[in-house]
Amino acid sequence: MRIAIASLAATIALVIAGCSPSPTPPKIEAKPARAALPDYYGTLEPFASDAVYFVLTDRFVNGDPSNDHRDQGKAKGDAFYTFDRPVPGAPAGKHDNVGYLGGDFKGIADHAQYIRDMGFGAVWITPIVDQPDEAFTGGEPAKWEGFWTDGGKTGYHGYWGVNFYQLDEHLPSPGLDFRGLTKTLRAHGLKTVLDIVANHGSPAYTMPVDQPKFGEIYDSKGTLIADHMNLPPEKLDPKNPLNAFYNHKVGIAQLSDLNEHDPHVLPYLVGAYEQWIDQGADAFRIDTISWLPHSFWHAFSQKIREKRPGFFMFGEAFDYDAKKIAEHTWAENANVSVLDFPLKQALANLFEKPAGDFASLAEPLHLTGGPYANPYELMTFYDNHDMPRMNASDAGFIDAHNWLFTARGIPVIYYGSEIGFERGTAEHAGNRNYFGVERIEAAKTHPIQAALTRIAKVRAASPALQRGLQINIELQGDRAAFYRVYQHDGKHQIALVLLNKGDAPTKFSITQMLQAGQWRSGFDNSVRDVAVGGALDSEVAAHGVQVWLLDAPISNPALVAALGAAMADKGVRKH
Repeated sequence: MRIAIASLAATIALVIAGCSPSPTPPKIEAKPARAALPDYYGTLEPFASDAVYFVLTDRFVNGDPSNDHRDQGKAKGDAFYTFDRPVPGAPAGKHDNVGYLGGDFKGIADHAQYIRDMGFGAVWITPIVDQPDEAFTGGEPAKWEGFWTDGGKTGYHGYWGVNFYQLDEHLPSPGLDFRGLTKTLRAHGLKTVLDIVANHGSPAYTMPVDQPKFGEIYDSKGTLIADHMNLPPEKLDPKNPLNAFYNHKVGIAQLSDLNEHDPHVLPYLVGAYEQWIDQGADAFRIDTISWLPHSFWHAFSQKIREKRPGFFMFGEAFDYDAKKIAEHTWAENANVSVLDFPLKQALANLFEKPAGDFASLAEPLHLTGGPYANPYELMTFYDNHDMPRMNASDAGFIDAHNWLFTARGIPVIYYGSEIGFERGTAEHAGNRNYFGVERIEAAKTHPIQAALTRIAKVRAASPALQRGLQINIELQGDRAAFYRVYQHDGKHQIALVLLNKGDAPTKFSITQMLQAGQWRSGFDNSVRDVAVGGALDSEVAAHGVQVWLLDAPISNPALVAALGAAMADKGVRKH
């Protein structure tokens, strides 16, 4: 009874309330919309977050001896076998090899954590497609310190493709094909950069007797679709469909030169490389991009990005003229990044010589007024497999890494550089020698590797170092100081980089464009409070680096002005 009375009273109250006029809601003053922060960035390319470790797969680690194929070609004699072919003429204590040495997918997978622990976010591997099954008997014999001498050489490096749809048998293991490798790398936080070739196939002529697969190309079903027939290019028959796949001009050494005008070539290559994207390739490195016309690469990149919008690619245009290699970066051409050869030349000259001057890097950086579509997306490096390794001291390698992982661009480190492996050696003189498990273990306590890991991890955690605009403060002698600044989509960070390549500690007192706030060290999170108009004082050890970070909207007027000018220039490349 009490429940019913209470319910009735509540109902009457609600009715009375419904008959009363509604109270006037309080007036809410509209807050002015917060002005959007201006954008400051060098690039928004996602791949810029990932420093790259470059592995020549056959020379890294032999993880599975069962796929070595050590008897391959032996039945035909010493001129044909493929495993372990020392280069003749080596001086005492030196060696090089033009045969297979056993490195494979399992060798990379087994040491993926080693690569990740150094602070890398991607692994670039050499081409994975099927190669000839014998050593090449034509051409000029490979010799100590020879270059483009392919006689007696094998396809251990992967650049002599004969079936672009098929894995070379030296690479996979049971349960670990290319898809398995990319999946394993991804589980360790690593992307896969696949090296691709479209300019040429395998060596094709000058053989005493025509050899199987050389100068031949097969499709996805294993059908022969092109054959050079051991003929020099000028003797190919354009009416023969098997010859039409090739140009009738001499290319690199005796390699079969693909005919970019043949209507079957582009679809063949696009189909093959789309297959590898489906199996996990995250980016492409394009071999010998400058040997094919811009129109071919424009069509190729368009086709790839139709399948995978935004797919990142960078080309190898082996030229030290920035204006020439920049053409590949323009939207009307390939619209890809490139390896920064002009800066590479300056870096090697600087870090190989203790008396080198940081000022020499100002021009090849091309931060303003340069020819590139975007210099911040270039792949920066100091050596690779096609040139002598950098001939620097341990301190020189440390200084080089301190620069590469803080300055503009996406750093690429060639396997073994973390211990100065084979420093100074060229191709056919040790540049591509086998690395192996023992050296990986030794590297874990090496001073170059320790310093590399230290700065690489700072870059991996800093959006400013990955994508920020670079504003130079000082590039002189042994000292360098510059800002990297990123402000976009709610994120804002200023990185102040201080480098010392000298043999003694040096002190910096930075006031130029310095924003007030609480700066923290990228290495140990120690803090420095900087007042308006104050200075940031920091001592940098010999061959050392310091990175100070400020996570705050950019407000210093002088810095804002410099960044505004840099953003305006970045959008207008000079060509």
